[in-house]
Amino acid sequence: MRPAVQPAFPILRWLGILYLAVWTPAYAFYWGAPDFLYLCNVAVVLTCAGLWFGNSLLLSSQAVGTAVIGLLWGLDLAWAVLTHGRALTGGTEYMWDSRFPLWLRLLSFDHLAVPVVALWATRRVGYHRHAWAFQSALAAVVLILSRLIAPERNLNFAQKELVTYRSWGPAPVHLFLIWAVLVLLGYWPVHALLSRTRPARPPAGGPSL
Repeated sequence: MRPAVQPAFPILRWLGILYLAVWTPAYAFYWGAPDFLYLCNVAVVLTCAGLWFGNSLLLSSQAVGTAVIGLLWGLDLAWAVLTHGRALTGGTEYMWDSRFPLWLRLLSFDHLAVPVVALWATRRVGYHRHAWAFQSALAAVVLILSRLIAPERNLNFAQKELVTYRSWGPAPVHLFLIWAVLVLLGYWPVHALLSRTRPARPPAGGPSL
């Protein structure tokens, strides 16, 4: 008889499930189903799944995918607080929209919580060397879907980029440029750092999941 395997995150995995139980219906009701296509929201689901299964690939990929984005979100929010609502990079304007309940807007602090949790979790389960490739492929799929679904929402800037609010050429060109910025400037630096500072997973000859 095989011994029972102790979960990697016996408490945090349940906290993740409880958060999803509140977060999922709240976002579906107030923001609508297309909102779940935002890469930051995909990260919430995959990070909670990674905690539940103790999955190095899921946790590592979301550490890669959210560290820089979460930092920019936090800086923009802090700048808006200090300057009475002026944006630094943009993307947090909705945090000041009183049409939505304060508790709902406070849920957006998962932009900060997810990268912190994912980065911490990789110290326990190790950093998966395929995380950058996995997250890059995931971003490509999500960007294509974002272009097709609810185009008026400009999900993940699949219609117009953040700085000049313009579309860079035909759809394939624009999507490729947005993807390339994410992969090279957002994901690669974190991947390079974690590859040097975390134990590798999977072990040599071990499974990838």
